[in-house]
Amino acid sequence: MQDADCAYQWRPHSISIQQIFDRKGLFIRDKSDRLAHYHGPAPRKPLSGMAVFFQGNFLTIPMVVFFPGYVLCAALFPRANEIDWPERITISFALSIAAVTLVGGALDLTTFGIRLSSSAIILGMFTVSVGVFAYWRRIQLPISKRLSLTLEFNTEHWRQTEFFDRILTVAVVASLIVATSVLAFTFATPSQRERFTDFYILGLNGMASDFPRQLNVSQIAKVTLGIANHESINVTYTVRSDLVGIRIVYNATSGRNETVEINRTRWSSFNVPLADGQNWTRPYTFQINNTSLWKIQFLLFKDDDFSSAYRELQLYVRVT
Repeated sequence: MQDADCAYQWRPHSISIQQIFDRKGLFIRDKSDRLAHYHGPAPRKPLSGMAVFFQGNFLTIPMVVFFPGYVLCAALFPRANEIDWPERITISFALSIAAVTLVGGALDLTTFGIRLSSSAIILGMFTVSVGVFAYWRRIQLPISKRLSLTLEFNTEHWRQTEFFDRILTVAVVASLIVATSVLAFTFATPSQRERFTDFYILGLNGMASDFPRQLNVSQIAKVTLGIANHESINVTYTVRSDLVGIRIVYNATSGRNETVEINRTRWSSFNVPLADGQNWTRPYTFQINNTSLWKIQFLLFKDDDFSSAYRELQLYVRVT
């Protein structure tokens, strides 16, 4: 629990009074001066598109671009004479792209998001379940009508093949070569995802609303601090909280009211080590023992770099 009965230090600092209150409550601004007045926890920034599938190795390529579509094609066309192998392979690639896109879109609508682990699990479950269904359809057929593959290269048979089938076969082979080359280049030069840290305050009921903005002297109030590490590395954060006394003055030059910082008291600081992708929340309880307009400032530092705050949040409270 924090207390405001400490020695004060004069440190002038001016901000606009418009930054303090609106009709709905308090503004909370970070270091980049962006509003964080929203009704929910800090937003997650999902990985873009299908980038999550390019974080593995070459064994994952057929699991993404071929196997899902192949088992789906096998379930739709279990008979040997329904479609030729060149057509089956082409349809398998097309259905894989469609299946992976649908899986990614469905995941993006859930709380799991498009991440490597969730995408791999759901895509694997889809492939296995459809594969089991395709196998069940296959064993219902007579052996002579079941799908089978015999690899045989016969130049005479090639000459007798229809022109359209030749073109389709060449197109499939060329597509495989191009796709393999593009994927190999993608693995060799992986794209870097955006690195950032979410730093936010939540009020009652875990929402970014109903903040304690009007208190009595020594009244206990509570908020929730939250940090989400999306820096692609492990980071040790330091959270520092300050109590800042402010006063409203009229600026004759600008013709509007402004707030001036008149004192500052350092309340507390603590370290929060987080792995990449890890979230952290903690209740923060405080009380103020003097009447005035106060600013509770939360400063976030990264990896012991205290030269400037990496993120900054402000909560304005009037004590009567």
